[in-house]
Amino acid sequence: MQRGPTSLHARPEHVENERGSARGAARPGCLCRFVRPPRPDPLRSSRLRPSPKEIEMYHHNFTYGAVLDASARAAWRIEDILPPGAKLDFNCDFMPEALARTDAAPGVDSNERRILNHIRGHEYLSIFGLVEEFILPFVLDHARPQLDGDDLRVRALLGFAGEEAKHIQLFRQFHALFTASFGTPCEMIGPAQAIAAEILRHDVLAVALLILHIEWMSQRHYLESIRDDAGVDPLFKSLLKHHWMEEAQHARLDTLMVEALAAGRNAESIARAVDEYLEMGAFLDGGLASQTRLNLDAFEAATGRALDPDHRATLQAQQHQALRWSYIGSGMTHPKFQASLAALGGAAQTHINQVAPAFY
Repeated sequence: MQRGPTSLHARPEHVENERGSARGAARPGCLCRFVRPPRPDPLRSSRLRPSPKEIEMYHHNFTYGAVLDASARAAWRIEDILPPGAKLDFNCDFMPEALARTDAAPGVDSNERRILNHIRGHEYLSIFGLVEEFILPFVLDHARPQLDGDDLRVRALLGFAGEEAKHIQLFRQFHALFTASFGTPCEMIGPAQAIAAEILRHDVLAVALLILHIEWMSQRHYLESIRDDAGVDPLFKSLLKHHWMEEAQHARLDTLMVEALAAGRNAESIARAVDEYLEMGAFLDGGLASQTRLNLDAFEAATGRALDPDHRATLQAQQHQALRWSYIGSGMTHPKFQASLAALGGAAQTHINQVAPAFY
């Protein structure tokens, strides 16, 4: 269930502050104005941030024709993933520990930990459903002016849009499957239309960077966290595998889109777009803080346990950081996203890497 337009953040004035002050912020971007980073662990930071050699390895040779061929091979139908009678196994985790960080959640027993993990799974489905709501219109808007242009490009972009529409439907069906069995309402930030409007008002290059971040993020989630985790429910794992299979092609298309949108821009214009990408990061981080509070509300309702204020504050901080890594840090530091930043030139990569440690 979604709350009204102001429910993206628990305090409506926080949205106002972000919108009112963000555009005038000095580089490296307004994300720094809203993030209070933990003290960085140099060893952890060096492991998560790709080296220059890794970034060079990821210089791409993507083409629209190759993406079309790969998309045809990877195509799937919703009924193949969710056959009649499919059920989630609530005796399993839904989220891998690398993303959920529920094993490390302070002051919860093993049964409560699994309940919190399931709530994180619900949030994950809902957040991806939410971001698909702004990805779809953005891709359609990008494709529309090119309908008389390169046939392969148009076909690839329209295929991209069609698959995003399918993903929205898939996540909604999984959401219905979850809510039918979990037994406790889990509220979400929203509504999706208000969040999409806030994202889509930004520079098109900034939005393309955010979408590229999300697409490589979904690949990282599956390959590094989900694929080899035997404790994750098989149906949930199948959803994330099939989502990644198509998002891998979308990431290649969006890499080409970022290059096309950056072509002909001067350094100042690219720097402004990077700042706006960071503005959106701040906006989404505020939403993740609110979502963490909603997750804990659902946790208290599902367990019948009211957390004392100090315990709740500690758990809120720990879980907010888990959401930050899941949706922001894991995308910002993906080697292929970093390679696209490096290709933009100037200080784009440096600016983003200055704030990335806050999301580890």
